[in-house]
Amino acid sequence: MSDFDKELDTSGLNCPLPIIKAKKEINTMESGQILHVISTDPGAVMDFESFAGQTGNELLSSESKDNKFFFLIKKN
Repeated sequence: MSDFDKELDTSGLNCPLPIIKAKKEINTMESGQILHVISTDPGAVMDFESFAGQTGNELLSSESKDNKFFFLIKKN
């Protein structure tokens, strides 16, 4: 069982596309659901922190591994 409801792979896309795609995806989700985003853009780390703050959604985790960045965002 995964600990998220939807997964969005934005590998190869640069700012602001990962955020734009995540915003579109999260708008289709129910409150309380969790979106897992994969990105290869190092700028995405700060972008998703800002995105969470501006939209009221919760950034549950942000980690990097093998030049990829993984985010869990909970829709509020």
